Amino acid sequence: MALDQSFVGRSYPPTAPYEVGREKIREFAEAVGDLNPAYTDPDAARALGHPDVIAPPTFAFSITFKAAGLAVQDPELGLDYSRVVHGDQRFVHSRPVRAGDRLTVVSHIDSIKSLAGNDVLSVRGEVHDENGEHVVTAYTMLVARAQEGV
Repeated sequence: MALDQSFVGRSYPPTAPYEVGREKIREFAEAVGDLNPAYTDPDAARALGHPDVIAPPTFAFSITFKAAGLAVQDPELGLDYSRVVHGDQRFVHSRPVRAGDRLTVVSHIDSIKSLAGNDVLSVRGEVHDENGEHVVTAYTMLVARAQEGV
């Protein structure tokens, strides 16, 4: 069943604030194998002009993907998540995510396409800090694979 095209342009309410902690940043940096000292050492981050440790650029995925779940799990959209694969991901940063940030995400459905029987859903997550300043935009593309024999 094709996804409901009327969802294109739909936005979802902001998430509850997510407080970014040093330990979460360290764990993420270790998980992705990035040993940049600015991710674990406050002095190294300050030497680069940051007020505290910063997160690897892809850290935003950990909060934006969860926020995109509001759209993905909307039963009216018609997405069969058991058939979904992650198609693409990119980030546009205004500044690095920093320890101590309190971030909210507003998710938007940018496009829905059907390609060779596959449904392609593009979700944009706008991330702002507690002062309302833009931090990063995450663009996520999900592909719901076509059912065999359809």
